Amino acid sequence: MTWINTLSGAHFDYRDPQPESICIEDIATALSNECRFAGHLPQFYSVAQHSILTSRIVPPAFALEALLHDAAEAYCKDIPSPLKSLLPDYQTIEAGIESIVRNKYGLPPEMSPEVKRADLIMLATEKRDLGIDEGITWPMLVGVPLADIIIIPLTNIQAKHAFVRRWHELTAE
Repeated sequence: MTWINTLSGAHFDYRDPQPESICIEDIATALSNECRFAGHLPQFYSVAQHSILTSRIVPPAFALEALLHDAAEAYCKDIPSPLKSLLPDYQTIEAGIESIVRNKYGLPPEMSPEVKRADLIMLATEKRDLGIDEGITWPMLVGVPLADIIIIPLTNIQAKHAFVRRWHELTAE
């Protein structure tokens, strides 16, 4: 078996992912249940909340892309970058799913520099506000500014509803 059953009832097949097996409600649900940093946090903080906050710090033209920049993780999970770098087959699968998501929602084929930068700004802000590796410098964050926010983690249910609300704000659906 190479597929999973999503909350909406779709069959998502990893060998042959189809756009019709991807829906925003499944993305919102899965990302709201996925904890950032492999769960190594003093309290739960979801990928959904990270995505919402990222969408709020980019120029408006990039907000939808920022909201969905980790959408493939709804199907693949949020694997920490150091581990992901050791898993080339996983990276290939994730890239394929990301491509389908980007195409389905009319996003550019590659992540925009503005979204990449906002993702790093959020990482730096999360490091500060969530108490991650205090006093330890992360090389990829040298020179990266902090967002002008304070992160207060939401519950998974709050994050799911906030993600869907943000989706509706950005798509007028």
